[in-house]
Amino acid sequence: MSTQIPCDADGVPIPALRLKPGGGHALAVTAASGRIGPFDPETCVVTVFATGPVLLRSGAATVTAAAGDHFFPEGVYATLSLGGAKNGRHTHLAAVRATADCLLYVSEME
Repeated sequence: MSTQIPCDADGVPIPALRLKPGGGHALAVTAASGRIGPFDPETCVVTVFATGPVLLRSGAATVTAAAGDHFFPEGVYATLSLGGAKNGRHTHLAAVRATADCLLYVSEME
């Protein structure tokens, strides 16, 4: 049976991860960009879920999301890499609504 495991920038599979204690975040997503972070310095992977469609961008402390950023649909769980030592680790995740205000839930994984 094949599986879908997240891989790092070098294509190396990342073992299954667990929820990081204290690593749950919620963001009210509106027409103005908002952000979550900074994530724990050891966090390289997060899972996301949105109650409405949003546009996402990861980056540093000043990251903002805008039209043209990555579309993320409503009601889907996804695992995202924040990067690592080789390609630079992102510390924040920004979001802006695609259509209507909603909530974005982010869980840091370890």
